[in-house]
Amino acid sequence: MLQHRPFFNDDLQTICSFPQTKEELYYFFPKATYPLTPEQLQMAIDQRSDSTVVEQNGDVVGFANFYHWQGRTCCIGNVVVSPLARGRGVAEFLIKTMIHLAGIRHAAMFIEISCFNGNTAGILLYKKLGFKPFDIEERQGPNGKRVALIHMRHQLIK
Repeated sequence: MLQHRPFFNDDLQTICSFPQTKEELYYFFPKATYPLTPEQLQMAIDQRSDSTVVEQNGDVVGFANFYHWQGRTCCIGNVVVSPLARGRGVAEFLIKTMIHLAGIRHAAMFIEISCFNGNTAGILLYKKLGFKPFDIEERQGPNGKRVALIHMRHQLIK
């Protein structure tokens, strides 16, 4: 059974172990340097809101937060799922949780999330959850090649 709770400092090391490659870390936290360290992650958390973990049987298996939470819009960032829990509904539970938190804690009308074009699973999940693309931004990937960052928006019905 999945449940969510606020992030605790004791979760840092576990979350830092989730990205297994430079590319995975880039999808999760583009400004970080591989391998991810607790110090890097803590700096991001300190500038963000509502850092949330998903637990399964007492183990931390997912993490996300908001990097913007004003003006009736919340932007979800730092989304990552444990390699051992991928493909098991953790990401869907996590994103639904963040949508709920945006509505109740920040009175958000819009939830935004961004996803790199190479993250097919993420793009398809966000579409399934009602997110629609509204912009595409060119970025340079971890290998120096051009990538597209797809910005997506979900509108809460109130």
